[in-house]
Amino acid sequence: MNISDLIPGIKFPDSNNFFLLAGPCVIENEEMAFPIAEKIKKITDGLEIPFVFKASYRKANRSRPDSFSGIGDLKALAILKTISDEFGIPVLTDVHSANEASMAAGYADVLQIPAFLCRQTDLLLAAGKTGKTVNIKKGQFLSGESMKFAVDKVKATGNNKVLLTERGSMFGYGDLVVDYRNIAEMQKTGCPVILDITHSLQQPNQPGGVSGGRPELIELIAKAGIAAGADGIFLETHPVPSKAKSDGANMLRLDKLEDLLVKLVKIRNAI
Repeated sequence: MNISDLIPGIKFPDSNNFFLLAGPCVIENEEMAFPIAEKIKKITDGLEIPFVFKASYRKANRSRPDSFSGIGDLKALAILKTISDEFGIPVLTDVHSANEASMAAGYADVLQIPAFLCRQTDLLLAAGKTGKTVNIKKGQFLSGESMKFAVDKVKATGNNKVLLTERGSMFGYGDLVVDYRNIAEMQKTGCPVILDITHSLQQPNQPGGVSGGRPELIELIAKAGIAAGADGIFLETHPVPSKAKSDGANMLRLDKLEDLLVKLVKIRNAI
């Protein structure tokens, strides 16, 4: 299935490039979201990379009760919809419960199932029933092979527009590793497989209640993923990651994005 069949409105579906899901972790405000979307769109248009803007409207999975979770669901979703309309790009956001799926579907083109929730049957069914494309992130605790059951749940609703994302596997309590075999294993489902090159470098469960990360390894992880045949790349980016209100420790600085994508396009062309 062509990426344009899975994500209507995506540009450059026949460029033979990987596609990109990219943006900030969460909508912090309108002033930060629009420039990020505009910058990524300009870069991806120049490189003919199919692009979906991503941002959570709310972060439901936070370690500490005082962590920033959002600016209000409908306010953040409206910002996502305006970005989609103004820049002519599809948008993706996470959903955390079954009753959120239909609400978010009114604003987003792709609904994303967070990794920790990838086995939640009611959530997968609700997302599938919206008719929107569903991106299921592989749980850090699951093998690539076991993700076929998550795919089956969404497809049981009659919705065949499913993407799968590899985002690392637990390595002890506070680190993740990427098993690139999962890319090939999940591609056996017939779904496009994406590599999350920023969350794969998280260091969760830190003593202070805020996840750490290894952003200096983003390029390494990304190059290996494209060489291994990933269909898409997922990444979070921010102009100043140290000031991001969520997941700043593993984000790519926005001014480094173009150089990375140029290198990844060259690898894609080589293989």
